[in-house]
Amino acid sequence: MNNTLTYRQNGDYLIPNLELSGQPVKPLGKYGRMRKTYLKEHRPILYSQLLLSEKLYPHLLETDETANRRLDQLMQALALEAGATESLKASDPMKWVGLMNSCKAQAEELILAELINS
Repeated sequence: MNNTLTYRQNGDYLIPNLELSGQPVKPLGKYGRMRKTYLKEHRPILYSQLLLSEKLYPHLLETDETANRRLDQLMQALALEAGATESLKASDPMKWVGLMNSCKAQAEELILAELINS
């Protein structure tokens, strides 16, 4: 990293020429974007520290990946507990969809509490 700071003239002011190092271009998913919004609105100092140290994007990407893995685990466990089986899916699809929607809502509520809003 280049430690020499250069400036450009903008009217009467000298503006530093700041550049971020190369960041991966993988897009953030739903939970990464939710975490970013939470940090911006409720934890602005932490958000600024992560942003300025170039650790924000890796943090958001890790949060997104962890949340998706946790969602898969929770959905399997909650669907099993609720009785949303393949045989129910074949015999009563509307009931199965209702159970799965309920399971997803429960799983997302847990993820929000554990990973996003903490």
